[in-house]
Amino acid sequence: MRQKIKIPRIVKIEKISGNKIQCMFNNGESRELDFAKIFKQWNVTKNDFEYPLLDEKEFKKVNLRNYTLSWSNINIKVNGQQGEELTLPYEIGPDVLYELSDRINEPSKFRYGKLIRSARLKAGMTQEQLALRSGTTRFYISRIENDKTDLEISTFRKIVEAGLGKKLKMTIE
Repeated sequence: MRQKIKIPRIVKIEKISGNKIQCMFNNGESRELDFAKIFKQWNVTKNDFEYPLLDEKEFKKVNLRNYTLSWSNINIKVNGQQGEELTLPYEIGPDVLYELSDRINEPSKFRYGKLIRSARLKAGMTQEQLALRSGTTRFYISRIENDKTDLEISTFRKIVEAGLGKKLKMTIE
């Protein structure tokens, strides 16, 4: 059986502020890259490809290409497989970007645990009672309520509808 390798990829640039970029990765995490800090760590000098990106105007020209950050305003020259010279945009691999980034704790509006805990307490139920009614364990309910685990929509529906006796309604804005 082949093991699935999970390679970090950037699926969305969420915000650019100064020399910082907030990105959403394919695992659903929002992460921030502080390029002023990264370039300092890399000892970027005037002779390096990255140097023009210290200018915020040039830095903001970033776009998403092949699930990574790409600056077409910064060209690098490399040799192709047949020895020909190729001009490519400056990019940093998404695996490197993931390692260099800091996780952003998502705002509470994206957390299910708070919603479940509030509804459970309003219904006057214990975690054990909710777990029994929804076919899970008290430990799992506790982990969900404390945002210590991911939650699939089908499980969320089971907890809301079978456990809490409510109807699940979702919107996309």
